[in-house]
Amino acid sequence: MRRLVALAALALACSAQPLTREQETDLRAKIRAALFVPGRLPPLAATVHGRFRPAPGVVAERITYNTLLGLRVPAILYLPEVRQGKAPALVVVNGHGGDKYAWYAYWSGIAYARGGAAVLTYDPIGEGERNLERQSGTRAHDVAQSPPELGRRMGGLMMTEVMQAVSYLASRPEVDPRRIGAMGYSMGSFVLSLACGVETRLQACVLVGGGSLDGADGVWERGKPMCQGLPYKALSFLGDRPAVMYALHASRGATLTYNGLQDTTVSIPTHGPDFFADMHRRAAQLHGTTGGLFEYEFTSGAHRPYFVTKPVARWLERQLDFPNWTDSDIAALPVTHIGEWARDHGVALDRLYASEEREGGTPALGAGVPALSRQELSVFTPEQWEQQKNRLIYEAWLEAARKQLQHRAEK
Repeated sequence: MRRLVALAALALACSAQPLTREQETDLRAKIRAALFVPGRLPPLAATVHGRFRPAPGVVAERITYNTLLGLRVPAILYLPEVRQGKAPALVVVNGHGGDKYAWYAYWSGIAYARGGAAVLTYDPIGEGERNLERQSGTRAHDVAQSPPELGRRMGGLMMTEVMQAVSYLASRPEVDPRRIGAMGYSMGSFVLSLACGVETRLQACVLVGGGSLDGADGVWERGKPMCQGLPYKALSFLGDRPAVMYALHASRGATLTYNGLQDTTVSIPTHGPDFFADMHRRAAQLHGTTGGLFEYEFTSGAHRPYFVTKPVARWLERQLDFPNWTDSDIAALPVTHIGEWARDHGVALDRLYASEEREGGTPALGAGVPALSRQELSVFTPEQWEQQKNRLIYEAWLEAARKQLQHRAEK
């Protein structure tokens, strides 16, 4: 029966006929099932653990909420101190080694909160307060685990946490639930390429340092197995995975991919304008029109979190209507060279991406963003974390996921 379902989905995805609404709904359900994303997400049971003022005009809250298998997600919510009406909102999805402590996570929080948006940043599994040593940049979840199904579950966990972030933002009285977007960098772009095909509540989706979905044995299948390779292979039943995913994006809302032409991390020198144009054409066949399909733009530079730059902010303004910014306001903002800012403020950039060609050369929108400390950005004190860690860390998820596998095998 499972093989028949896979063959039917493959035939559907390979056909030149536009997808119907019913077929889109069915494909979304199959994608969720392949990655063990439940039809009903866990109740949020959100808690606010504290509040601070990271920069003039911006307030932030330390929060937690539920994810799969009884675990909790620690996060920071940035808000404009003064608001008029309901605010748009953004979810920041980190790249490998990144978390809510990463410079681009809190830069995004402060910069876009100044523009009038609510911004949620959180620790991915295995990083920050979800790391056994409370460390960042560890890439702890990259180690392959047996059986391979755990990789599919890891991909589903990361998708679920985007969806839970959307649920949390939609629950906030300050937020307009019709104006929620998400921004993903590198690994985060891959997570969002899947999540934004399934999560229909997202009005806008930005993929930077990525979005270059390809086929068998390509960039994403060869990527880290737990969070990219195995989850992407699990969706092979879709046939032309890029075309199907981006057709699903188009029926949900706007999507932008934005990459540096020198970005070898996600193979943009070979997966550049012509590659994206062909992917756009194939997605249009399944969507039935070019209207609403993803937009793709390129710039100089390599692997960077381009959602902190002016061109992406201006695109987001067109989609979400920031209360404190117009397009011309964003164009007039000062720009900060991140490498210089990091040196001046004692901020350690990830050593893999600190060069001028990568994150160090990022022209980030705005100025006067302070270097926030780990203490400020931690939801828990060390003592509190010791009491809570078994509901936070990667090892707890791995143990719970294996127990679930064993329980299913014993049935």
